Amino acid sequence: MMNKILRYFNEEIAIDLGTANSAVYVRGQGIVLNEPSVVALNTKTGQILAVGEEAKKMVGRTPAHIQAVRPLVRGVVSDFEVTEQMLRYFIEKAHQKKFIPLSWPRIIVGIPSRVTEVEKKAVEDAAKNAGAREVFLIEEPIAAAIGARLPIQEAKGTFIIDIGGGTTDIAVISLGGIVTSQSLTIAGDKLSDDIVHYVQQKYQILVGDRSAEEVKISIGCAVPSKEKKEARLRGRNLVSGLPEEIIVDSEDIRKAMEKSLNYMVEAVKDTIEKTPPELLADIMTSGIYIVGGGALLTGLDTLLAAATKMKVKIIEDPLTAVVRGGGIVLEDLSSLKEVLSSTSSGVVIK
Repeated sequence: MMNKILRYFNEEIAIDLGTANSAVYVRGQGIVLNEPSVVALNTKTGQILAVGEEAKKMVGRTPAHIQAVRPLVRGVVSDFEVTEQMLRYFIEKAHQKKFIPLSWPRIIVGIPSRVTEVEKKAVEDAAKNAGAREVFLIEEPIAAAIGARLPIQEAKGTFIIDIGGGTTDIAVISLGGIVTSQSLTIAGDKLSDDIVHYVQQKYQILVGDRSAEEVKISIGCAVPSKEKKEARLRGRNLVSGLPEEIIVDSEDIRKAMEKSLNYMVEAVKDTIEKTPPELLADIMTSGIYIVGGGALLTGLDTLLAAATKMKVKIIEDPLTAVVRGGGIVLEDLSSLKEVLSSTSSGVVIK
């Protein structure tokens, strides 16, 4: 009975707070929640109507006074109050209970690499206001590498690319820290935007972001494919103003994303150039690892392998690598405390 009481008053949670999706890991239970980072807001009253899956269903289908918004932009807080409400929803849903002060949880939150101190403080404050008694931050490339069980605490180089919804983090890690890194705004959302603009220019059809994302997932590819896949897209004809349906193929989608993918490739090559020779020798042996939702884009590993002349591997279950890494840190905070990023309140592990 006493152990149950202690567990209740010492809850520990890891959250991958992503631009597109957020996942929650509860110590001793594993991943308990994975939902879109979307909030439906009544702009007249300021009331939160829905969060997560329910809010995403409303995207593009609401009256003018109801907005389905993402409170995070490029992995950082853009709307503090809405982020706080979303975090509170995720925390309470993960535990299926309301928190009283003594039971507020300790939380680890994943953040993009190279964020500013102000951006770190915004995440920390939002988590505390949402019900955390203590907040620790971990850079997402490090969390992803830990989640993939890569040997980042050893004196050897690990090259990881985390492609999320709002940001792509490219990092070389050694001895538990980031040696060199880049954080790009070229990621899943940008690729979907590219498809919207391409269809608009080529076919004079305006399609929604959600439709573009669906076609990216179903037939998108990073390299030319021998077998062309097709998908239907519905939108509004910009000339007639009437609804219209078109058929696009995988080559259309590849061309739409080509410029952004090439930019990503150049950033990877630039990071390689900045990597110390000894670590680069390790990476040439182990290869490059990809995580995040963008890792599921067909042919991306082939594109990167051809550009870098190195092996490129997609981590198993790449969507949950960051939150799994946060969970592993939770389970062994005392020995993994060095991988945490400093916050305004400092990092004190007890």
